[in-house]
Amino acid sequence: MNRRLLLVHAHPDDETINNGATMARYVAEGASVTLLTCTLGEEGEVLVPELAQLAADQADQLGGYRIGELRAAMAALGVTDLRFLGGAGRYRDSGMMGTAANGHPRAFWNADLDEAVAAAVAVVREVRPQVLVTYDENGGYGHPDHIQAHRVAMGAVGAAADPDYRPDLGEPWDVAKVYWCCVPTSVLQQGIDALAAAGEESFFEGVTDAAEIPFAVSDENVAAAVDGSGFVDRKDAAMRAYPTQITVDGPFFALSNNLGQQVLAFEYYRLVRGQRGPSAAGPQGWEDDLFAGLTQ
Repeated sequence: MNRRLLLVHAHPDDETINNGATMARYVAEGASVTLLTCTLGEEGEVLVPELAQLAADQADQLGGYRIGELRAAMAALGVTDLRFLGGAGRYRDSGMMGTAANGHPRAFWNADLDEAVAAAVAVVREVRPQVLVTYDENGGYGHPDHIQAHRVAMGAVGAAADPDYRPDLGEPWDVAKVYWCCVPTSVLQQGIDALAAAGEESFFEGVTDAAEIPFAVSDENVAAAVDGSGFVDRKDAAMRAYPTQITVDGPFFALSNNLGQQVLAFEYYRLVRGQRGPSAAGPQGWEDDLFAGLTQ
C-alpha cells in the first residue's frame, strides 16, 4: 500500500509542535506526507528582538517571513509537499479570540466556509490520503483559526467523498481514517509533576491537576500514540527553524528527568473516523501506526 498522510493546520509551526515526529517518521518509512496550512501566521508574537518590526502592528511582514521558516522546518522533517489553503496569503491569521484581528477582511475566521472547503477538497482529491490529521472542534485550545481549520478539514472529508460535489475538483475520494491531535491527561500530568520536582514553574500557572486543563483528553479517548523517538533530532531541528515563535530551550520543551525528550518523541491522536487498527506496542493498547488496519 502506498501510504498517504494529509495534515491540515492553521499556522506555520502548528504542524511541527503537534506532529513533527510523526511526519518525519512516515517520510522516513516511504509514506507520502502532505501539509496543508491555512494561514501565514501573521499575528504571531515575534520572539526575536531584531525582527520585532515584522509584527502585525508594525511592518506587518511576519507572514512572509514565516513562509521561510515553514520551508526550513519541513526540510528538517523531510516533507516536500507543503501547500497553503487557496494559495499563500489567501487567508490571514485571525489572532486570538476576541482580538481586533478577528475582524480583518481576510481573517480565516471570517472565511466563506464553502469556498475554503472547496479549496481543501481539491487537495484531498488530488493527494487521495488514507489518513487525515487535524484539530478537534475546539481547535485544541480555542484559537479561531484552529477551530476554522477543523471545520474546513472535516467539511472537506465529507465533501470529497460525495460524487455529486464539485466534479470539477477531481474524482471522489473517501478518507479512511481521520485523527484529531490531542494530549492525554496522563502525559500532561507527567509534565506538571516533572516541572514541580525540578522547582520550575508550570506552563499552566497554578495548575497541579492535569484534568483541570481545558484541552486535556482522557486517556480512554486516545486511540494512537505514535512513537517518533528515532526522529527527535529532526523535530528539534524543525522547531528551531521557527525562532520567531518557539523557544526550544524553555521549560515546556526541556523538561527535567528527560521528559522533554518524551514530549518531543511521542505524539497522540483521537480517532474520529474509520476503524481502529490492531494495538501495537503503544502504551495502554493505543495504536502506534495511524495506518493500522488499512490495506489499500
